[in-house]
Amino acid sequence: MQLFNNYYTLIRFVLWAFPRVTKEIKKWERVAQKCPDQQLRQLALSSLRQKKFHCLGGSIFAVWVRAPYREELIKVIVALQTVSDYLDNLCDRAGVQDEAGFRHLHRAFTDALSPGISSEDYYSFYPYREDGEYLSSLVCACQSAISTLPSYQPVKETVLELARSYCLLQVFKHLSPALREEYLTNWLKSCLAGFNRQMFWWELAAATGSTLGIFALLALAARPSLPADYAARINSVYFPWIGGLHILLDYFIDQEEDRKEGDLNFVRYYTGSGQILQRLKFFLEQALSGARNLPDPFFHCLVVKGLLAMYLSDPKAPAQNLLAISDSLLQSAGTGCQFLHRFCFTLRRAGVI
Repeated sequence: MQLFNNYYTLIRFVLWAFPRVTKEIKKWERVAQKCPDQQLRQLALSSLRQKKFHCLGGSIFAVWVRAPYREELIKVIVALQTVSDYLDNLCDRAGVQDEAGFRHLHRAFTDALSPGISSEDYYSFYPYREDGEYLSSLVCACQSAISTLPSYQPVKETVLELARSYCLLQVFKHLSPALREEYLTNWLKSCLAGFNRQMFWWELAAATGSTLGIFALLALAARPSLPADYAARINSVYFPWIGGLHILLDYFIDQEEDRKEGDLNFVRYYTGSGQILQRLKFFLEQALSGARNLPDPFFHCLVVKGLLAMYLSDPKAPAQNLLAISDSLLQSAGTGCQFLHRFCFTLRRAGVI
């Protein structure tokens, strides 16, 4: 039965969700093309074209949702992830390292999750400004779609808590190399106490950088009613375990790219390949264990295994001699993960992702 459910979910994922994500992205490309400022236009378009797979991956949560809210959730996921990816480019690829500018830009992320709040000039402390209302349009579209979800209020505060942590990470990690580690460690020091020394500071930092917990809670918001503890249970598994695995895998395959660009990479804090494998396996075990104890466990386990399949099928993994660690992780994930890996590899060869 679980195998059937996985196949059925994957079929809907590719044949139903992917075309809708593509349609939404093309819509936002048309808006981005109208940005008067050439720098902002290029950064907006590159985030849409080069990071499309973030939206495609996030759309798995719309497959988990029943009609009639699937379409609205696709709009939320694409708009919010596009805000995230665009802001990442603004902080990472424009030669700016200003804390006040980054903080003000990221108000767009929390505003997008706060229906009823008016958008503002998010570029007040940023050197480039004329985007033709591209960013505010994304914020408004996200707010509008969220407003249709029947159970957003019960999950809103948890969503915003995750969003605020996400924004702090983005602000601090994009500061100059002389400042960023100090800011990050000072921020996370007190947070680590709640996890009984189970992780390093950079692992907790990585967990704050995932949008998956937000998407999972937004998917819950699409349900007409929620059990009292459902959101808390989802959140405790996605943050820090599934989200941490997500971003550590992202950094794992980006090691060489980040080295060349001088970008912060949390996986490089490990002492070597042995510790990388040990810690990734630890996060994988925690993520799968937590997923198995959630309602709809097959879906959440599919999300975890899908992360491995998606990231480890990236051509950057074999190009950096990461196959030994990749193979060990795929085997550790258990039944179905190697099939998912081949499935993602096939989608990559076909140019779907």
